[in-house]
Amino acid sequence: MDRGLLDDHTVKAALALAVRAPSVHNTQPWRWRIGDRSVHLYMDPTRALPSTDSDQRDLVLSCGAALHHLRVAFAALGWSAVVHRLPNPAEPNHLASIELVRHRPTPYDIELSAAITRRRTDRRHFTSWPVPPGYLGLVTERAAILGAIVRQATDLSRDRLVETMRAAAERHAGDPGYRPELAEWSGRHGTPDGVPARNTARSRSEDELLARAFAGPQWVDESHEPDYAELLVLGTSADDRLSRLCAGEALSAVLLTATNVGLATCLMTEPLEIPTLRHRVRVGVLDDYGYPQAVIRIGWAPTSAEQLPVTPRRAVEDVLDPFDTTEVTAC
Repeated sequence: MDRGLLDDHTVKAALALAVRAPSVHNTQPWRWRIGDRSVHLYMDPTRALPSTDSDQRDLVLSCGAALHHLRVAFAALGWSAVVHRLPNPAEPNHLASIELVRHRPTPYDIELSAAITRRRTDRRHFTSWPVPPGYLGLVTERAAILGAIVRQATDLSRDRLVETMRAAAERHAGDPGYRPELAEWSGRHGTPDGVPARNTARSRSEDELLARAFAGPQWVDESHEPDYAELLVLGTSADDRLSRLCAGEALSAVLLTATNVGLATCLMTEPLEIPTLRHRVRVGVLDDYGYPQAVIRIGWAPTSAEQLPVTPRRAVEDVLDPFDTTEVTAC
């Protein structure tokens, strides 16, 4: 396919990194189309989670993370991405049109791209080593560039957040729609999507931060120390689809920046999936300013622990759609 200086190999190499983005229950709710001079991102509504994510906020957030991963990958490959978000009002699932121009990669571009394959969702207890304030300031700054705020939950606001997270787990445990949906997307063995059993551990009642109750957990957290993770809440000033998409991009920036400096992270969205509890986080952590979009555990993983297994992803060919110029035009 002729698209000037850009070849299929480069585009697919970038997409292979983009699909490493985190997504709710590892549903990977994205579709991609490659045009003559552009790449297009669509949300895949067939991968929606009606009970877990009734307003599809998590799905848009996931796609935003993939969009940022794509931008990072292209930058390392020598292309700068010019992004047009929500380019087609008649097609709300068309989330972004990406045009590409030549770019000289910087050392930072290459480091951040390398962080994509190193990043893991780390559900282990983090150690008591303090996270340097400069690192927390760095991830906050990177999120702000993309239009999001990051607030560290400390003291009373942390207590409120932990209480809200426990309340979410209790409500979901009694939700007859939520439980089968979670079971359908977790406890997986040998599939390219969903949450593998080997990547999850059973919740322990004594834990301060309860893990989501995934099906068939096989991994055992050997640590009997408290979890010293810091808790960050990422929010946006508005709560429309564009804001949620940008929040996903900012989330990706936070996770990759943290990985690049050696920190472990774990994305947590459960307390934000119930409207009343999400409002509680808005008031209790964001001081009634902004809309919480994600909670992030961040800290230092145990140095003696084994490396976490890679969570599988679908092949690029499985998330590509044919490009139809009568449907899509770049902005």
